[in-house]
Amino acid sequence: METLNKKDIENLLPHREPMLLIDKLINIKKLFSATAIVNVKKDSFFVQGHFPGQPVMPGVLIVEAFGQAAAALTAHGLDKETYENKLVYLMNVEKARFRNPVLPDCRLELYIEAVRSHGRVWKYKGEASVNNKKMADAVWSATIVDRK
Repeated sequence: METLNKKDIENLLPHREPMLLIDKLINIKKLFSATAIVNVKKDSFFVQGHFPGQPVMPGVLIVEAFGQAAAALTAHGLDKETYENKLVYLMNVEKARFRNPVLPDCRLELYIEAVRSHGRVWKYKGEASVNNKKMADAVWSATIVDRK
């Protein structure tokens, strides 16, 4: 199975540090599924203020990481002409459940799957885990739009 490193992901997504959350995309099944790796570190940008003395990765950033992983999976699977000069925007989050806090100095794994696509609209589901323990899950939709 194919793997994308951070540089490969930067070639697909417009996100840059500190907002590029995913470090790697592994186990890629083209336009179907992949696992994103997020290395949650003690020096991650959100640690200082969320929450001082007891840092936790914000749930909204877990959802953002899900979205980035899905966008990278989709961009990687489409032919370059189709994806060139496009962006992927989050449209909605139908369900998001946060089961356990994600603490710094862990490897957060996000298994994502494309549920369906209709034109430029895609629906995904994902599950986040640390050491095989479920931390969160979500269902969301995104759309591919032209860059302005």
